[in-house]
Amino acid sequence: MFFAAEELAAAGCTLMQYRNKSGNARRMLDEARELRARLGASVKLIMNDRADLCLAAGFDGLHVGQDDLSPEAARMIIGPARWLGVSTHNAEQLAEADKTSAEYLAIGPVFATSSKANPDPVVGLAGVRRARELTRKPLVAIGGITRANARSVIEAGADSVAVISDLLRDPRKSAEEFFRILR
Repeated sequence: MFFAAEELAAAGCTLMQYRNKSGNARRMLDEARELRARLGASVKLIMNDRADLCLAAGFDGLHVGQDDLSPEAARMIIGPARWLGVSTHNAEQLAEADKTSAEYLAIGPVFATSSKANPDPVVGLAGVRRARELTRKPLVAIGGITRANARSVIEAGADSVAVISDLLRDPRKSAEEFFRILR
């Protein structure tokens, strides 16, 4: 994990999310603190799901899903200075999340994904276009994003893409290719 994060940072990634759905809190905190120490302030780090670990690890923000703390409850814990993002999976959820204090909204899965055990239904590029119509907040597309389809996702209205699988094999080279495609 640390090697991949360092390679992504070396390629120019300036925003990363620590996502661990099955670890125990102590191990997650140790890993998060190590990640913060290795990457320093050059990379903004977002904690997935856990407001307590976001604070304890000194992360820059928190990302919550539909089954996590509500955005406003999360905001009460992390305060106004840290970023807050919310995952949404349809127009109704996105419209509701748009009313919160979240700095950015995620929509997806845009395409089929293997990084989630029970993914929500695919929203497709039409779902990204609809989401763009519903919010002026930064929109992050997630789910099945690859170098082959990233450009179409941005053209559909996403401001950025969240990627897992297509960065794992050779993180630095893959990230550099993403940047070439998206610039």
